[in-house]
Amino acid sequence: MSTTTTRMYERFPLIRRIEHITMMISFITLGLTGLPQKYPTSGVSVFFVNILGGIENLRSIHHVAAIVMMLGTIWHLLYFGYMAYVRHTRLSMLPSLQDAKDGLQAFMYNLGFSKTLPQMGRYTFEEKMEYWAFVWGTAVMVVTGFMMWNPLSTMKFLPGEVIPAAKAAHGGEAVLAVLAIIIWHMYGVHIKRLNKSMFTGQMSEEDMLHEHPLELADIKAGVAERPVDPVTLRKRQSVYFPVAAVLAILMVSGVYGFVNAEDTALETVERRIPTVEVYVPQTPTPLPTQPETDSTPSVSITALTWEGGFGALFQSKCGTCHGVDGIAGLNLSTYADAMKSGNDGTVIVPNDSANSLLVQKQQAGGHPGQFSPEEIEQIIEWINAGAPEK
Repeated sequence: MSTTTTRMYERFPLIRRIEHITMMISFITLGLTGLPQKYPTSGVSVFFVNILGGIENLRSIHHVAAIVMMLGTIWHLLYFGYMAYVRHTRLSMLPSLQDAKDGLQAFMYNLGFSKTLPQMGRYTFEEKMEYWAFVWGTAVMVVTGFMMWNPLSTMKFLPGEVIPAAKAAHGGEAVLAVLAIIIWHMYGVHIKRLNKSMFTGQMSEEDMLHEHPLELADIKAGVAERPVDPVTLRKRQSVYFPVAAVLAILMVSGVYGFVNAEDTALETVERRIPTVEVYVPQTPTPLPTQPETDSTPSVSITALTWEGGFGALFQSKCGTCHGVDGIAGLNLSTYADAMKSGNDGTVIVPNDSANSLLVQKQQAGGHPGQFSPEEIEQIIEWINAGAPEK
């Protein structure tokens, strides 16, 4: 009785498999912690948030997963540079005209107008589309994520309207990416074809013949890899490693700056600055008091602008405590000062009343300069309209 052994070919080395698993875990974590923030009223989202111990824990996990993905991207770029410059490997992941021809032939085959599937090399046109879609998606998520993570830094260079736009783009790209992985990648690679090469590192000759026949032919012909002379290899390494080290330091520093530029959006709980009581007189000086609010606005609002009444309203209700050199570093006497941050964070975030500290404080009630419910509604409407000055 004779037995035959299926020949196996190495497709991915261990370092590439570790990279793939790391990026896969970070992607899954980002999806599981990001979608509940996009759909917060969903029962599944509420359940998931409660399991993780609250929205702050969920956001912290989301941020850690984002950092892991950024570091994984840096490693991918450095590894790509090594393989391209030092090893001089073929840039087989770059798209080409042949990929368009292969895609058309596969489309015609699925419709029954072609008798054969296209013969493809190391990476199929589908795999290239997935790879570059991931590259594009990662770029979008990093840029929009920075805008939401650091809104004050963003608004130094761009108008406030980009913050809600970034939030919409970030959430939309997240949904697209998750659906693409579930519907396209998982089915087409791991379910339909049962391709486990990214986990085992190997692919059988039968699978290679079916999915990558041109690469198999190159392997058998001995031309799949370009040999590198050891002396030449060491020379290239002596050039690349210092350059890669500098690039790595710069990119990791960029990630550090990304994370630590500011802490405006990192927590939603009220922050209190501790105070030290130095001297307490027997008869303490009372805090400034504000007259009781009634059901009608104390200042007539003629337009949804600062000059249309909101500046006068803030001066009337808040000017005692929050003028020049105001309490908690907050000055509401002018529009420019009002749009700056106080010690507790951003007071007015254009187009986003929910994250504006002014609205949060007033809705909680009991503030020394408490607005009436009607005034709070007008302020919310003004902020959501972009908090214009004129």
